[in-house]
Amino acid sequence: MADAPAPQGPRPRSIANDGAHNRLLYLAMTHAKPLWRTVESVPPLRLRLNAKLIDRMIGEAPPRPEPLSTMAPYTSWASLTDRTYSSRHLPPVAGLEGRQPSVERAADLFLRTGDTDPCPRSTVLFAYFAQWFTDGFLRGDSNEPRDPRRNTSNHHIDMNPLYGLTPAATAQLRSFDGGRLKSQTVDGGEFPPYLCENGKIKPEFSELGVIRFDELPDARRDTLFALGSDRGNGQIGFTMLTVLFLREHNRIAGVLADRYPRWDDERLFQTTRNIVIVLLTKLVMEDYINHITPYHFRFLLDPRLGSRLCRATWNRENWASIEFNLVYRWHSLIPSTLTVGGHDLPMAQTLFAADRITGPGLGQVFAEASEQRAGRIGLFNTDPVLRPVEMASIAESRAVQLAPYNSYRRHFRFPRARGFEQISSDARVTEALRELYREVDDVELYVGLFAEEPASADAILPPLLTKIIAIDAFSQALTNPLLAPRVANAECFTPEGMAIIGGTRTLAQILHRNVPEDPRPRFVSLTQRGAL
Repeated sequence: MADAPAPQGPRPRSIANDGAHNRLLYLAMTHAKPLWRTVESVPPLRLRLNAKLIDRMIGEAPPRPEPLSTMAPYTSWASLTDRTYSSRHLPPVAGLEGRQPSVERAADLFLRTGDTDPCPRSTVLFAYFAQWFTDGFLRGDSNEPRDPRRNTSNHHIDMNPLYGLTPAATAQLRSFDGGRLKSQTVDGGEFPPYLCENGKIKPEFSELGVIRFDELPDARRDTLFALGSDRGNGQIGFTMLTVLFLREHNRIAGVLADRYPRWDDERLFQTTRNIVIVLLTKLVMEDYINHITPYHFRFLLDPRLGSRLCRATWNRENWASIEFNLVYRWHSLIPSTLTVGGHDLPMAQTLFAADRITGPGLGQVFAEASEQRAGRIGLFNTDPVLRPVEMASIAESRAVQLAPYNSYRRHFRFPRARGFEQISSDARVTEALRELYREVDDVELYVGLFAEEPASADAILPPLLTKIIAIDAFSQALTNPLLAPRVANAECFTPEGMAIIGGTRTLAQILHRNVPEDPRPRFVSLTQRGAL
């Protein structure tokens, strides 16, 4: 694609939203909400537009399979089939070392020096949900030392934070009674069983693990839950969401067991698991993606979407890219202080903190996360505690020789920035970039993604970040085998399961039907009050 012509006359605020190549997508962003609400009120029209908009949005980038992976800078049969290496949108670019600042100086661009700069629309619950569900498939190499080229993902939204990464782990999480997962009652609420006893992982959970386990004292280990992901206990948001879906799994298993008393445990479990995976996919589409996209049109998970899109050029085997992994490093979303159980806690006290959920109860911690504003995604807004994580992200992007920020703008059909001021009109940002990079073409992808200015005052994400996420999220959520035309039906999910899926559109609905110990009405939302 040819570069855009240099701007003439007064400089625009930024070029963040330039390059709107698709007229239909542009209309969905710019025309008034009442128009789109009218469109949505006509079901046949909404369904056709839903499929067409999704197809157009994903078509803003070349479809999978990517010709390259992080295995090698050339294509081979192994590089096209071995998904333990991450795919990549652009070829590696060597020789950038002398044009980049040190990892430490680049990481300092992200650090928060005062109070949290709040996000215009998102709650802390949005931050928790985004990181929790993506952790299920954006899993880097877990070995030490880490290889940034490798991953431990199956590349599907499959609820492995709840069900585990392997069949052996899944078996240890199951009760083998009525299709249910193992659980216990604590202070009147249902929770997973404890992972450890006297500081040791119980033999029944030998296939499960916890990150940084060796750094935890025995007393802290004994408060951890037995969860499918080794990161499930790492931060309170991960833990509370897994607990919620454990409750939903066991609730649905009970519904099916009552309706189909002749079914054995295996069929009850597998059918419930199918329903829960699709429930999560639906929340991703209808609650999460509708929250982050700049479109006035609200997307939905149409049960006929699979047949509409199954012949699309992008409908290929899932394979998460290294770029997709890096764009989800939303560390600035997390405020320096988090409200949990009526207490304002520094971030460090919300790590390995399952016991902070059982006291106040699941309903209260969800409500508190919904009442607290998340941080603004961008530079100068990451808590200093997370500086090592920002450094690791920058180091990983350099180790796989990602192309610069401007190369990705061109790849995703935006004009390249011709000056630092076209990345952002914020003088603090442009001055910092100019100090660290000799010219705008030297700005690396990870820095540029978060330096870029959002297209409007109420936008959550900058445009390039939004487009990468939307393309990969849609194209990898909608290829789930459970959404295939011959699978997504009552035979697979049961009529009861279809009704549960059809009647669920928000995370709030799942929360409110799973807190019988404290069923009071609560505001539970990814979007702040007043911004809905």
